[in-house]
Amino acid sequence: MDLVVSTSNGLYCVPGDFYIDPWKPVARAVITHGHADHARGGSGHYLTATSGAAILRKRLGDHLPLQTVEYGQILQDHDVQLSLHPAGHVLGSAQVRLEHRGQVWVVSGDYKTEDDGTCAPFIPVRCHTFITESTFALPIYQWPTQAQLKSHILAWWRSNAEQGRTSVAFCYSLGKAQRILAMLDPSIGPILTHGAVERMNAAYRETGVNLPPTQYAGQVTEPSDLRRSLVLAPPSAQGTAWVRRFGDYADAFASGWMQVRGTRRRRGVDRGFVMSDHADWSGLQQAVKATGAQRVIVTHGQVHVMVRWLRECGLEANAFPTEYGEEDSEGQEAVPANAADLSPDKIDPTLPLV
Repeated sequence: MDLVVSTSNGLYCVPGDFYIDPWKPVARAVITHGHADHARGGSGHYLTATSGAAILRKRLGDHLPLQTVEYGQILQDHDVQLSLHPAGHVLGSAQVRLEHRGQVWVVSGDYKTEDDGTCAPFIPVRCHTFITESTFALPIYQWPTQAQLKSHILAWWRSNAEQGRTSVAFCYSLGKAQRILAMLDPSIGPILTHGAVERMNAAYRETGVNLPPTQYAGQVTEPSDLRRSLVLAPPSAQGTAWVRRFGDYADAFASGWMQVRGTRRRRGVDRGFVMSDHADWSGLQQAVKATGAQRVIVTHGQVHVMVRWLRECGLEANAFPTEYGEEDSEGQEAVPANAADLSPDKIDPTLPLV
């Protein structure tokens, strides 16, 4: 018996009679994390990790019918044992472990294998069947370390400050913004934020995550403060009157898609930082192997490439259709402009898959 199936409402746990990250309103929803493509409103009851509660309430409302559970705590639901385990994606992100009559399934949600210090790090969970994302399942996607990324961002900011130019970093307001914020050195200059970013900063601070002091950009009137500042803003602010207030500024975009030169050029920014809250190609491979699963089901991303690699490894592999990450909206990774060039049938067959 399959513990999880894909339906028109979302991923459905059959023996537990609940959904995981449903894309339509349902009676009972287990939410892996607060990004908009995984946490949608309208359901009758929500369950999520305790550390993700503040984010979910800011996203879906203070009166959300929300139940929380600590990582590792086991709940008995109908004939299923359910527990949540850190996914390392953003604050409160979780993998969902399901056990029923000796079978263990794990639904990963989105995950990242490197610890960034702003959320509980990813922990592999042993299982018989693993449902995994595959957003960056191509060999070209290999992320710099957290230390390398910090060094690059601080050097860029310091150089701009010395030239009297404001540094504007475009990044998604939940997850990436807080990762960058945690890396910053306030001795270089003031750290300013867009309102969308500051709202998520508040959720992190409410949950006990230590972040440097920030100030809403609209409250700064002293020109000398602006010229040495670093501004964190969502991608939707690019090219707007809001960002033009900073005059002759230098801008950058933080995303895993910045690994592709053409995407960096089309973004039209001065600098691209390769940074993602998803696992890179090596991380996906390591995560699958660490679960010990003999069957893997792939959801959104580079599905065909991932399934092919899994089968070459001798595993039973197939895919679930989902509605995750298909829109270029706040809370999701932007789809690269050259996505068609990266489709499986156009990949160089000589590229190593292992």
